[in-house]
Amino acid sequence: MEIAKTILNQLGGNKFIAMTGSKQFIAGENSLSMKLTRNQSGANYLRITLSLDLYKMEFISIRGAKMTTKKEYNQVYNDQLQSLFTDATGLYTYL
Repeated sequence: MEIAKTILNQLGGNKFIAMTGSKQFIAGENSLSMKLTRNQSGANYLRITLSLDLYKMEFISIRGAKMTTKKEYNQVYNDQLQSLFTDATGLYTYL
């Protein structure tokens, strides 16, 4: 749960939630998943997983039983999370 809180804080915390319309947050053992609003990537879910000191960001489209990875970033540093999110979705994480 602490890792998921840390990931959300690195994304921008409550400002991130307000700016992006993300919801249905799910904390995993070493990950954070969320439902995304409509965006330019076509993904409706995001999963961020911590492995060692770097993150993996997966922008996923789930339609029925079909799951498709739209964009994937590996070996992401914590200070890159916001900019990569904006690049992939076109949604700003802060004013």
